[in-house]
Amino acid sequence: MSDTRFTHIGGPTMLIEVGGWRILTDPTFDPPGRRYFFGWGTTSRKLVGPSISAADLGPIDAVLVSHHHHGDNLDPSAQALLPTWGTTFTTRKAAIKLGGASVGLAPWETTTLEAPGKETITITATPCRHGPVGSDPITGPVVGFSLAWDGQEHGELWVTGDTVLYPALREVASRLRIGTMVLHLGSVRFRYLSGWLRYSMDAREGAELVELVKPHQVVPVHYEGWSHFQQGRDAAEPIFDTSTSADRVTWLDPGEAVTLPV
Repeated sequence: MSDTRFTHIGGPTMLIEVGGWRILTDPTFDPPGRRYFFGWGTTSRKLVGPSISAADLGPIDAVLVSHHHHGDNLDPSAQALLPTWGTTFTTRKAAIKLGGASVGLAPWETTTLEAPGKETITITATPCRHGPVGSDPITGPVVGFSLAWDGQEHGELWVTGDTVLYPALREVASRLRIGTMVLHLGSVRFRYLSGWLRYSMDAREGAELVELVKPHQVVPVHYEGWSHFQQGRDAAEPIFDTSTSADRVTWLDPGEAVTLPV
């Protein structure tokens, strides 16, 4: 159970298929054009729709929602479908809000995804800070997820979630053996409100995190499709290409899939 199929649906949304499990990350299925309000005067417009519609997605066993309160990580279309998609793993606050089959996790808490005839997956919530120092009360709680199962060749599969590079995130390198990173980028900024302060990693920080964690492979996501992203693939890819991690990075266009040894 080492080969894993990754399908990039768009934005942060990735379908991960491994050992009979079909796991969806930060689902976003609204059509383009809608404006989302993130609080404290921040907004973003969706520019591109999903490459695969929710109706064509097929059955989903579990959903990883890094945070529920931003429409570019969980939009109304996806939220309405959560009850049909099995267990939702998310923050403690989101689990209370979403209800149903939601499991809330604080950073470094663990739980399991298990079913008869399938390999048990251990899920560890990892820390995130979705902005500069002191922004937590505004941006709200966010977590990433590390998935571990027997037979992983290179180490755990880590979905970083929306975060900047900060000390608690660096602990991942010392606490977990990561083989594959699904790396959230985008360099989110709201210049009219908070100037050059960033609310997610840019490519420079992403490359630095890769060097700290030293995964076998990296799949970037969440750098396109909404107006609040300030660094798309065209700007980010050359930075990774000149880093020592260049040969570890696999870019997927929306709708593209790849099978990787995990």
